[in-house]
Amino acid sequence: MLHFFHKAFVALLLAGALSAQPAAFAARREVISGPVEARVLRVIDGDTFVAEAHVWPGQRIRVSVRIRGVDAPELRSRCAAEKAAARAARAALGRLLAQGTVRIGNISGGKYYGRVLADVTTEPGGDVASRLLDARLVAAYGGGRRASFVC
Repeated sequence: MLHFFHKAFVALLLAGALSAQPAAFAARREVISGPVEARVLRVIDGDTFVAEAHVWPGQRIRVSVRIRGVDAPELRSRCAAEKAAARAARAALGRLLAQGTVRIGNISGGKYYGRVLADVTTEPGGDVASRLLDARLVAAYGGGRRASFVC
């Protein structure tokens, strides 16, 4: 009898997990075109920052924003050269975001939920990802496995 309840419990858990997946996948595919004006609160690293986004009149949300199309060196690397490159990328992102009005667009859930993936522009600076790539502070990234930093 106990064996039956164990099997029934496992079946219920599996059914619940499978039924929750379509909602999670739908949230990842959902895209908000924007642009949404955002106030930068903190730069986390060379490709991520925390912003307060003005979504509706009188409505603001705080969110971590990962810049689409780039991957910055890791601040927590064991490699001293990568850490230095990561600090340079973070400082450059901070300067770019301080240039003027920040707008995020093409906003989606991305790979890592808890933060959004978005195109980021500033006025008058333009596309932030392009500026970081042009300065060779970050690598181009289209998802999947990230390129290894050569130390």
